[in-house]
Amino acid sequence: MSSLPATNSKDEEEVPPPQRPPSPPYHTTFAARGLHAQNFPAHKPRDLRIPSPQAMTHVAWSCDGKRLAAVGIDKVTRIWTPETSMEFRAATHFSGGHSDDVDHVSWNPTHPELFCTSSQKDRRIVFWDARQSRHTQQIQLKVSPVQMNYSPDGKALLYTSAGHQLFFLTLGKSNESSKDMWQISDKDGSIVASTAMFNHVGDGIILTHHSEHTLRIMDYPSLTLRESPAAHVGGCVAVALDPRGRYLASGGYDSIVNMFDLNEWICARTISSCENSINALSFSYDGEYMAIANTGSYIDICATETGTPLHRVPALAPSPTVTWHPSKYVFAYCGQTKQKEGSPPPVAVISLFGGGI
Repeated sequence: MSSLPATNSKDEEEVPPPQRPPSPPYHTTFAARGLHAQNFPAHKPRDLRIPSPQAMTHVAWSCDGKRLAAVGIDKVTRIWTPETSMEFRAATHFSGGHSDDVDHVSWNPTHPELFCTSSQKDRRIVFWDARQSRHTQQIQLKVSPVQMNYSPDGKALLYTSAGHQLFFLTLGKSNESSKDMWQISDKDGSIVASTAMFNHVGDGIILTHHSEHTLRIMDYPSLTLRESPAAHVGGCVAVALDPRGRYLASGGYDSIVNMFDLNEWICARTISSCENSINALSFSYDGEYMAIANTGSYIDICATETGTPLHRVPALAPSPTVTWHPSKYVFAYCGQTKQKEGSPPPVAVISLFGGGI
């Protein structure tokens, strides 16, 4: 990605270094497991500034990692091919599906060209094929969708509403002669959730609520409660699943990240390096690293097996999301710079950190 220079701008706030915990047991370290630890301090963030009075609210990689989508500043979804260029003018624009600002985007996990977007203001979820400019389907909802997540087979989509309710869409034929279309599920939204995601198999979902201290793990499609481990003081706001299936990570307003062992459903370790409330969590493609986005202007990188802080990435702004590339040690995040007296007006930001692109 040659067109996006590394930056170390005066816009960046001074952030304190993460507190280092006691040394972990040797058998959990990279050296003991015969792994070469990544040298994250050798890299600099690469930031794209976009003049806008609004923030970029979400970024997401396609399942093959070739495209990066971003939404938030207007009715348009912008998609880049980072290996070619991340210049603003290099983005492909997808518009016409929403009548108001788009705030979330999710890629189909089974097809690198298919994605969907949502808007809280126009109460729509819109489905797209990146090979064509017009949307493939538009669904008008009765609630404002906040966050979406596909099932692993790409045939179901869950979404949470601004009222903290859980709903589903399913892909199927309405009659024998028709093609597959997304339809609103008959599940009535009686389950409360602030965030939700499918497990790796698709037979379970993981729910959080901003005012509940526990996680909820439910069977799908029966929605029977399976586990409810205590996780945070003051509310749980973010979850992520280890690609290897070993851990479930949760983050809360208490600035803590907990790693739950998925076999025993006990907290295997706690990461307390952040000084701010957690916004989002993401595991690297091999599960060895975790990126932690929070309400501070930095992203923390920690080792999954030890919880050790490895690097603090300075950011131009607090990021509502962070997402690792599906096959490289690179992650993307976004946000908006803060208004400062005597400084230029705020700008929307999309950033990449890591090597390989």
